[in-house]
Amino acid sequence: MKWTLSNQLTVGRVLLIPLFIIAFYFIPKPFNHYTASLLFVLASITDWLDGYLARSRGEVTAFGRFLDPVADKLLVASALVMLVEQQLVPSTLAIIIIGREITIGALREWLAEHATIVHVSMLAKWKTAAQMIAITGLILHVDCFGLPVHQISIVALWLAAVLTLWSAYEYLRDAWPELKER
Repeated sequence: MKWTLSNQLTVGRVLLIPLFIIAFYFIPKPFNHYTASLLFVLASITDWLDGYLARSRGEVTAFGRFLDPVADKLLVASALVMLVEQQLVPSTLAIIIIGREITIGALREWLAEHATIVHVSMLAKWKTAAQMIAITGLILHVDCFGLPVHQISIVALWLAAVLTLWSAYEYLRDAWPELKER
């Protein structure tokens, strides 16, 4: 395994997950929301940055292709579970988003075993961005400049859930010929 800068950023994203969970639960309110949302934003930025650096520097690795989507799913799923547990997000949204991630992750793994590489679609990238923006607002959980950030973020997470289902449909549609064949 090449220990590239992009791989280091991806590992860093995974290591930020327990830190943002600790911040959310153990720092006194309201500072827990500020600190946890800041850590979540940093982790989210590394999602974009590691991919950009890997491609622009010609440092795409098998390890990075494996760990990057795993890190994204761990980050989003852990945040959603925390938010549901605190009754800040409807469980329906978490089930839709986490369920899609498990289903499409399994599909991608199955296709890879059959020598079919499934590339990340642009819609899936938009889906991830929408999830991370909405989740940041939900973790922050404060009004900002008179705007009801929590309510806006709930609407944004519903939009992310729609994008989540749409991208799942696209992956399944594209994989259907391969699934029927085997």
